[in-house]
Amino acid sequence: MFTIEHEFDATVVTLVDDETAPLMEDVSINIFAECVTVEQLDPRTDRVQKITLSHSQVRDLAAALDLPEGVYRFTREDEAES
Repeated sequence: MFTIEHEFDATVVTLVDDETAPLMEDVSINIFAECVTVEQLDPRTDRVQKITLSHSQVRDLAAALDLPEGVYRFTREDEAES
């Protein structure tokens, strides 16, 4: 299950683990104009862990979910035609 909320400065996607136990903590993805942050509560330390990704890293991650093992690089269409 997931939710999408539009805040003042970001779009927030929250991923809720609603499968069978043991359940993981919710994951919040904050999409800003300049970057994307991913946050999750670490129940062992009771602290929120956060990583920051560029939009190109998020694009690469999305593509990687559907690709086999290997090394890849995106090229812009106008570069590929040269």
